[in-house]
Amino acid sequence: MKHTLVLLVSLFFINTITAQSYKVVSPKGDLELSISIGDAISYSVKKRGTTVLENNTLALTISGRKLGEMPKVKSSKKTSAREESQPAVPLKFSVLNYQYKGIRINFKGDYSVEFRVFDEGVAYRFITDFKGAIEVKSEDFTVNLAEEFTAHLQQTPSFKTSYEYPYSHIKTSEFKAGSNKSTLPVLLESNAIKVLISESDLTDYPAMFLNTEKPNTLSGEFPLYPLEFGDDGDRSVKILKRADYIAKTSGKRSFPWRYFLITSTDGDILTNTLTTKLAQPNALGDLDWLKPGQVSWEWWNGASPYHVDFKAGFNEETYKYFIDFASKFEIPYIIMDEGWAKSTTDPYTPNPTIDLFALIDYAKERDVKIVLWLTWLTVENNFELFEKFQEWGIAGVKIDFMDRSDQWMVNYYERVAKEAAKHQLFVDFHGSFKPAGLEIKYPNILSYEGVLGLEQMERATTDNSLYLPFIRNAVGPMDFTPGAMINMQPEAYYSRRPNSAGMGTRAYQMALFVVFESGLQMLADNPTNYYRGKECTNFITDVPTTWDETVILDAKIGEYVLVAKRKGDTWYAGGITNGNESERAFTLSLDFLTKGETYMMNSFEDGINAGRQAMDYKLNKADVDVTDTITIKLVRNGGWAASFKK
Repeated sequence: MKHTLVLLVSLFFINTITAQSYKVVSPKGDLELSISIGDAISYSVKKRGTTVLENNTLALTISGRKLGEMPKVKSSKKTSAREESQPAVPLKFSVLNYQYKGIRINFKGDYSVEFRVFDEGVAYRFITDFKGAIEVKSEDFTVNLAEEFTAHLQQTPSFKTSYEYPYSHIKTSEFKAGSNKSTLPVLLESNAIKVLISESDLTDYPAMFLNTEKPNTLSGEFPLYPLEFGDDGDRSVKILKRADYIAKTSGKRSFPWRYFLITSTDGDILTNTLTTKLAQPNALGDLDWLKPGQVSWEWWNGASPYHVDFKAGFNEETYKYFIDFASKFEIPYIIMDEGWAKSTTDPYTPNPTIDLFALIDYAKERDVKIVLWLTWLTVENNFELFEKFQEWGIAGVKIDFMDRSDQWMVNYYERVAKEAAKHQLFVDFHGSFKPAGLEIKYPNILSYEGVLGLEQMERATTDNSLYLPFIRNAVGPMDFTPGAMINMQPEAYYSRRPNSAGMGTRAYQMALFVVFESGLQMLADNPTNYYRGKECTNFITDVPTTWDETVILDAKIGEYVLVAKRKGDTWYAGGITNGNESERAFTLSLDFLTKGETYMMNSFEDGINAGRQAMDYKLNKADVDVTDTITIKLVRNGGWAASFKK
């Protein structure tokens, strides 16, 4: 027994002295990354001296080799950067100033791991240097939490998902076997610390999901590569056979970044730009042809204008009505959704009730362009359609029902973006996964759905939507399709086309155009309803879709958001809240305004009866300047929206 103890102590001592450690501290010193190289590669993260992530491990299994198991360090190099960039489609800031400190550790066996520590978070990625192609069997992404958090996550029973489930809110100590996997991003919240987990530079690799079957632990899961497909209707395929690997890819490459935004302030999540900072830069060069903007949409309201002298529907007269509406309010686009074509499988033959080419000309005369809806399968089967649509004068495409994020489908997104850009078309991915950096490399990707949005009617509750700025929209553009002009409190809610309605007050819906971010922002409702609420419509259609600056006025995860955003010399502000309180009051400083300037503030707030009748709102006008403070009140499920013009 004595000899055994001596042997154990000796082994422990040998492992201790052979382990190598590295430390990287963020530029401002708040975040500290500690890396340990022993039998495995592990790392821990502290925020202001408090451990947040503890002994997380990472590894990559490639054709029988596990990179990260018994690793041998060959060399290491510290890295740093202080950079400025200008996003092609700026959703938060037109200029990004960012710094990081990092380290690249090169291992024997032709692979490396690179870490970067920003003031707002930590990221890492694998880099390999093998000849030829490799098969990635699995990836170890294990997160061990140093304390209990509440996990806000979107759970799904399978890898086939449209990312449209409501958020679950689970104590990490209560994670248990048999629970559904989660999509990214995931938000972890404790009293002191918030951690947002996501990925960037996702290319030629499957999207990551997270397993929540072990208390206070998250681990990566990945869909296997599909090998054989079978018929499954007009908008999907059945996967008949899968490989035993998650990716087959080049042996010389960088793998996707795994990142953690770590903050003690809720509002910092809303200004997260790590997806952009870690993405590949713009690969398209000159983008003078690319114009983000708003778009009028006929599907949600059933193409159902009223008080008109024609029979409404998916026909030529109705589309002209939508074009005229867009032209009057200077909306650059209309979408022709499912119903514009004679068949969902034929992208070249329009519905016989419309003359598509006459409509394209009619729209062009009114400075409006047309966007066409398609299933992903039709695009795949007719990849030359991008060239044809450019000849027709189409501005962009809305592609739907991908509902997968395996390597094949991730590559499909990139093939589409590249081919569309070649023909100066933008893309809105519907039925999609979340943004993960491809929209930075290919800025013609103006938006992704991947969200439980307004088109889901009663499922799109205000309580769930209040988490979107902190989770889904925090990682990239989000096609929520706001703009309901029939507004109801949840207990009175009923919505069916053609009288589609939105939960929350009128001011809440208006504020979404400021709070939610998308390079292509929908106006989901019927133009007739917008005409009837013209003063609201004037405000909505004045709100930009890209921004120079974002300032958080107040925010609490899942409860309320108040933001101010600047475009040029004009500021816009928006606030939304959930249904937990009958009324919330906020006193806001206007110190974001320019000193020495007077602004006209037009603000829409909840009316005195909006807590019961959600259509009730009040318009206020006042001259204000940087020294002023204002008090606003939001009823349950309410909102506030304002513009500040010199």
